[in-house]
Amino acid sequence: MTEGVTRAIQTPPINEYIEETANMNTSDLIDKLVADQGLTKVQSKAIVDSILKGITDSVVAGDEVSLPGFGKFKVQARAAREGRNPATGATIKIAASKKVAFQPAKALKDALNG
Repeated sequence: MTEGVTRAIQTPPINEYIEETANMNTSDLIDKLVADQGLTKVQSKAIVDSILKGITDSVVAGDEVSLPGFGKFKVQARAAREGRNPATGATIKIAASKKVAFQPAKALKDALNG
């Protein structure tokens, strides 16, 4: 028989289990423009805002926005349907709506998958 041996179980800190992901937001994109192109922050913000407004205006008008090598933003229609209220289980009608879908370009998919 073996005698009872007490061992301390050493586990790495929880943050080693969690894969950290970096999320880029508008401010980060502006900062990247400043660093890469040598523009001022005000100029970079104006450019980013203008691009986003252009994409938004085109999509709202129902147009497809194609950025070669990056992807396409398309409007897709969603039909009216029935759903369930999760709190009560009652059947509800969900109105028809539109959504924006993004389809990545082959170059972007290839860059992502190596």
